[in-house]
Amino acid sequence: MDLYQQLILDHSKQPQHAGLRAPFDAQTYHVNTSCGDEITLRVHLEGEGADARVADVSYDSIGCSISVASASILAEETIGHTVGESLATYTAMRAMLTSRGQDAGDEELIGDGVALAGVSKYPARVKCALLSWAAYTDALARAGADISTISEGASQ
Repeated sequence: MDLYQQLILDHSKQPQHAGLRAPFDAQTYHVNTSCGDEITLRVHLEGEGADARVADVSYDSIGCSISVASASILAEETIGHTVGESLATYTAMRAMLTSRGQDAGDEELIGDGVALAGVSKYPARVKCALLSWAAYTDALARAGADISTISEGASQ
């Protein structure tokens, strides 16, 4: 088993920041209708505007190892960062996951997310990996954060 497979297994067996916590500014629920993966995600922001920081991301995720690992990676890579920084991470993750194997990902930007690069070769699994990220951008918008820096349709 290679390092990336091990990272996915580690994140799926011991997901970081799992469990719904308060306080939170917004909560979303998303389902991957093609496989049944589900996530309820909460986001808590501190500050306003461009200076807003992601104080917490908590979630309850039910699904395959890719879906759960992606939610765990999302929490690790967004908590403590500004909304803008976290949206840059989202954009990089989405680009990698939708590249059909052409983008190996930027480890500086997406951290353990590079472990999911192989998923891009399996279109049916891309939705599993992007589920938590779609819930995250939805929660940011519901919390009043400016998500206009992501391209049209990218939060889907």
